[in-house]
Amino acid sequence: MRVLVVEDDALIARGIVAGLRSHGLTVDSVGTAAEAKAAVATGHLDVLVLDIGLPDGDGIELLQRLRTDGHGVPILLLTARDAIEDRIAGLQAGADDYMTKPFDLGELAARLHALVRRADGRSIDLIESGPLKLNPASGETWLAGAPVPLSRRESSLLAALMAADGRCLSGEHLKDSLYGYEQEVGSNALNVHIHNLRRKLGARVVETVRGIGYRFGGIDQ
Repeated sequence: MRVLVVEDDALIARGIVAGLRSHGLTVDSVGTAAEAKAAVATGHLDVLVLDIGLPDGDGIELLQRLRTDGHGVPILLLTARDAIEDRIAGLQAGADDYMTKPFDLGELAARLHALVRRADGRSIDLIESGPLKLNPASGETWLAGAPVPLSRRESSLLAALMAADGRCLSGEHLKDSLYGYEQEVGSNALNVHIHNLRRKLGARVVETVRGIGYRFGGIDQ
């Protein structure tokens, strides 16, 4: 799951990024509204964590602009403003959730998973296809009831493909789901993860659509 944290306090941002990464999420951070708008416009994001007080504008105004421009990415407001009026204003402006500082990183990670789950139209964490079950929050995977050990990036790749509901995803989209902006990605890295999934779950699990990308192909029954 790809998360963008919009937080101008560098110390807080580093703490959030490190904490969410420890929960298995792919996380990047920016410190201004302008950087956030550029990231949302150009990147493949699953969820956005947004502070209200930014150096170049108000987070609520940024939220409203994103919604006006048609961006439906789930957004969680994370702020020190704890008045009920602020909560109401944020939710009415288009936020999907609202948390106040200080906060627990485990709860933040759980709320982000819940937002993405709802955006995908799921009521529970499990994604299922025939004998294959995946919990995106924990990365746990089962095939015909038996646990299958996957690396964090392998489970993230599988989650992205299964959640796409048959749609084909480009290689760049999948790389964005697995790696942050600052990480150097080898030219063969995605192919290695796809190879590992096919080896562990069967050759059909990832289908290559030549010239377009990849899609979830299911499991041989």
